[in-house]
Amino acid sequence: MRATLPDRPGTLAVLAHECGKAGVNILALQVFPDDEQVTDELDVRTPEGWGPDDVVDLLHRAAATDVLVLPCTEEARLDQPTRYVEAARAVLADPASFPHVVARLFDADVRPGDAPEDVMELQVDDVQVQVRRVSPFTAVERARGAAVAALVGDVLDRERRASVPRGAAAMGRGVDPAYVVDGGRVTTLADGVAIGFARVTPTGEPGLSAIEIEVDRAHQRRGIGTRLLGTAARLARGAGAEQVVLTTAHDNRAVLPMVLAAGLRGRIRMSGDVLTVRIVVSGLRPLKG
Repeated sequence: MRATLPDRPGTLAVLAHECGKAGVNILALQVFPDDEQVTDELDVRTPEGWGPDDVVDLLHRAAATDVLVLPCTEEARLDQPTRYVEAARAVLADPASFPHVVARLFDADVRPGDAPEDVMELQVDDVQVQVRRVSPFTAVERARGAAVAALVGDVLDRERRASVPRGAAAMGRGVDPAYVVDGGRVTTLADGVAIGFARVTPTGEPGLSAIEIEVDRAHQRRGIGTRLLGTAARLARGAGAEQVVLTTAHDNRAVLPMVLAAGLRGRIRMSGDVLTVRIVVSGLRPLKG
């Protein structure tokens, strides 16, 4: 449960006293101070037969406001410093997993739900990632999320500087891939064989084009998708687009590094099982098909 309490001495003592009188056992407590009030998050075990309304009444007796009561997840009951260390380890091992890792860290989701939700928008270089949940994010949590996002940016920047320059890696028998533009389509050829493509199509919305990208599985993770995205974005700009939209499965972890490596500004959002990336192309040099 989460509640806002006045930031004055004895407030938690009153809450603990009310819990003790009601037979409610406090299992864990987090405190998020913010100016003249404090948000407290408590994991509690209630007497048999209690429901959310009983917990809300208890908190109101302790002068709490903005009360929210939700079932406790197993992850929420873990030691919080340990959760942050494990999240950092997961991000270091796979920076592209950042949206899912940070969502789990804050008991949130990358996909919108049915109820009204608070959104925390995190910036990784020029890419914005959103996570959301019913309970409002505190200023402390937003600062923690920004710190994790900065970690992802540092890791990706280090990987970019340590890697072979994009497009320089040899393909097949030492032949660099060729990128052929034909209308609104870009095709990647290796030894004359198509190994990937990007297609630009109008969406019907003024100034917005859609980009579809596909790379042969055997040739993935070689910078081909990044090059295709960059070229397709310039094609879209040449056709008058201000933004492009790229849709893929919600668990596609190649999207975040691909957008960053292409040097593009994007906004990542999820809806259901679909991940959508909107990318601003108004500043790109146009390319005609």
